[in-house]
Amino acid sequence: MKLAMFSVNGQKPRAGLLKDEGLYDLGVSDILDGLDKAKAESGKPSGQFYRLEEMTLTTPTPQPPSFRDFFTYELHVKNARATRGADVPKEWYQIPVFYFSNPHAFYGPDETIPYPQGSQELDCEFEWAAVIGKDGRNIGSAQAHEYIAGFMLLNDWSARDFQRQEIAVGLGPAKAKDFATSVGPYLVTPDELADRYDSTTNRYDLGTIWRINNQEKSRNNTSSQYFSFAQCIERASANSWIRRGDVIGSGTIGNGCLLEEGAKRERYLRPGDVVEFEIERLGYLRGIVGE
Repeated sequence: MKLAMFSVNGQKPRAGLLKDEGLYDLGVSDILDGLDKAKAESGKPSGQFYRLEEMTLTTPTPQPPSFRDFFTYELHVKNARATRGADVPKEWYQIPVFYFSNPHAFYGPDETIPYPQGSQELDCEFEWAAVIGKDGRNIGSAQAHEYIAGFMLLNDWSARDFQRQEIAVGLGPAKAKDFATSVGPYLVTPDELADRYDSTTNRYDLGTIWRINNQEKSRNNTSSQYFSFAQCIERASANSWIRRGDVIGSGTIGNGCLLEEGAKRERYLRPGDVVEFEIERLGYLRGIVGE
């Protein structure tokens, strides 16, 4: 199933099931509650139907309990480290590493992102994310798939000048990331991707495209993940709880941000730029850089 949060005529957002080129109103204000209801109705919703042009899609997870962003794509790590003449540390290959970011700064598709005050180097990061469907602790990777409610696109907006300061001190990123994260447009359940899933590697084979101002920047595939979402969930839940609604970010897909371009980079993002990420079956996520 594909679900979204949507608003009609400025009303409070509610969950809908994508079907027949529109959304069926599920009558609840939480996307996971909507998923539960859609499952109970066997994917045959009884709520009011709205065409996509009649609504505004909003963030599927407006305020998740927590947001952990991992670092799972080797090419991104290699490219980013190479810009400062460094290799990938051996420790990176040993464990999937994450940082906590701000669950109160989530934006939806086509929303304008306020430019972070004091920064001159705004970047985007092309990611996707798993949304946790139930609480758990000390979850093994073999059971991790049972905890994934669905997947969505994610843009981890990043102030690179802030990030350099923080990393130099030995902590972070924090203020470099906490001003905005875009997600959406849909929450796509794992069964929608079953034919693209390799159970031996726990990875999905989905093509990706990144564009800025309608100009293609790169193509890749989600299957190039070094650490799978299952491994990330195992790590996140070790000695700790993960909760229903938590967001687990993949980290940047290789060649998925301006930082990686190094000396070839013409510039960072400016007000008015339009950033678009697309992943097969998950849709596309567009964000607009504001003032």
